[in-house]
Amino acid sequence: MFLALLLVFIVTCLSVLVLSGIRENQRTMLEQSFAQQAEAANLRVREEYLSGGRIPPDQFMEQTGQRLAVDLGAQSGMAVTLYTVDGSFAGTSLPFQPRADVQDALQFTAQGQSAYITEGDQLLFLAPLYNADQRLGTVQFHASLAEQNAFYARIRQLFLLAGAIVLGVGFLIGYVYVRRQVSVIARLNRATSQIGQGDYLSAPSVIRKDELGELAQGIYDMSSRISTSVGALHEEKQKLIETVGRLRELEQQQKQFIGNISHELKTPLTSIIAYADLLAMYSDDPALLDDAGRRIHVEAQRLYGLVEKALQLSAMDVYEFETQAEAVPLRPLLEEAVARLQGKADNCRVTIHTSLVDGEVWADPENVMHIMLNLLDNAIKYNRPGGQVHLLNYTAASADGTHRMIIEVTDTGIGIPEDAVSRIFDPFYTVSRDRSRASGGTGLGLALVRNLTEKQGGTVQLVETGPDGSRLRVELLLHAFGSERIIYTPNDEARNE
Repeated sequence: MFLALLLVFIVTCLSVLVLSGIRENQRTMLEQSFAQQAEAANLRVREEYLSGGRIPPDQFMEQTGQRLAVDLGAQSGMAVTLYTVDGSFAGTSLPFQPRADVQDALQFTAQGQSAYITEGDQLLFLAPLYNADQRLGTVQFHASLAEQNAFYARIRQLFLLAGAIVLGVGFLIGYVYVRRQVSVIARLNRATSQIGQGDYLSAPSVIRKDELGELAQGIYDMSSRISTSVGALHEEKQKLIETVGRLRELEQQQKQFIGNISHELKTPLTSIIAYADLLAMYSDDPALLDDAGRRIHVEAQRLYGLVEKALQLSAMDVYEFETQAEAVPLRPLLEEAVARLQGKADNCRVTIHTSLVDGEVWADPENVMHIMLNLLDNAIKYNRPGGQVHLLNYTAASADGTHRMIIEVTDTGIGIPEDAVSRIFDPFYTVSRDRSRASGGTGLGLALVRNLTEKQGGTVQLVETGPDGSRLRVELLLHAFGSERIIYTPNDEARNE
C-alpha cells in the first residue's frame, strides 16, 4: 500500500506539473497574441482618427465604428467589437453574433487595463484604444479555446493512461519484492518473540548473504548472550532488592531514632528551663533555691547521659534504644516524674494532684519514666491557666486473666477535637498547626508513648475527651505478686480476692 501510494503521488505530481506548464504556456502565448492584435488595432484606429477631422472620440467611434470593426476582424482573423469611451456599442465584424455582457470588463479598460472574460470555449479579450493620452474607446476580440482545450484534454488522458500502467506494473513488482522481505522479517519477529518469552534460539532463524542475514545472525548471538546473563542478572536483582529493603529499614529506624532522641532530650530540658524560671522568680527562697539547683543538676546529668548514649548508638549504626525489663516500683517513679515537671506546672499555673498506690511493674524504668513525662507534659502544656492534672494508678484484671497496672492522667484542658481522636497516636500528627506552633509540639510525643508502651507489653488509649479535658490510660504488666492478688480501684479501698 505504501508503494502504491508513493507511485500515485509521484505520477500525480508529474501530471499536475506538466499540465500546469502546458496551461501556463497556452495562456502566455494567448496573451502575447492578444497583445499584438490589440497593438495593431490601436495603430489602425489611431491612423483613422488622425486622418479624419478633429472630432470628439464618441462621435468618431459612432461614425467609423462599424467599418473599423469589419476591417480589424479581417486583419486579425477574429471577431471584433468596438465600444465608445462611455461603453456604448460602436460596431462589430459579426453582426449576427449575440452580444455578451462586458460591463465589468469595460470598467477595467476605462482605467487603462486589459480584461479577460471566459465563457466555456469562448474567450473575450478587451483592450483600451488611445491616441496619445486621449482615450478613443475599447476593442473586443472574440477567440475560441476549443482547440487548446482539446489538446489539454488529450495530454491529460495520456497522463492518466501512463500513470495507470506505471502504477499497476510498479505495484506488482513492489508487492512481489516486499512480500519476500516481509516473510523474512516475520521469521525474525517470531525469533525475537521466542527470545522474549525466555525460549532462546539454538540456530539462526534465517540464513542469507545480505543485511537481513546479518540481522538474523546478530539476533542469534544476542540470544546466546542473554541466555548466559539472565541467571547472573537474577542474582544481582535479588541482592539489590535485599539491599534496598535494608536501606529503607535503616532509613525508617533513623527517622524514628531522631524523633525518639529529640523527645528524650526535650524532657530534661523542659525541667531545667522550668526550674531556672523558678530561680529567677523566687531568688529569696533558700529552700526553693536548694531544691531547684539539685533538680537542675539531676536533669543536666540525665541530659548528658542521653547525649552520650545517642553518640554511642550512632557510632555503632544502631538506631534504637535497648529495652531492659525489670521489676520497677511504680509509685516512686511516678512521684519523681511529677517532681520533674512541678516547675513547669507552677509556671503554667497548673496544679498536679496524685492518688498513687504501691506496686511493681515489669518494664524498663527509663521507658516508663519517658512515657509518664510525655503524658504529664501534654496535660500541663494543653491545660488552661488555673487548671488541674490528676495522676492515679491502680491494678485490675484483664480479659486474658493477667493483672495489669493501670495509670491514668486526667486534665482539665482544652480537649481534643472529635475528628482528631483516631489519629493522635500517629507519628508527626498534630491537632492543629496553631496549637503545635504555640506549644512547640512536633506530633511525635504520643506516637513515642504508644511505641514505648507496646515494647513493655502494655497499651495506651484515650479514654475520654471533651471541652472539660481529656483522660489517657496506660496499662503495664504487673510483676508477680505471689498467691494473693490485690486489686486497687480509683474510688475503692483495697480488697482481697
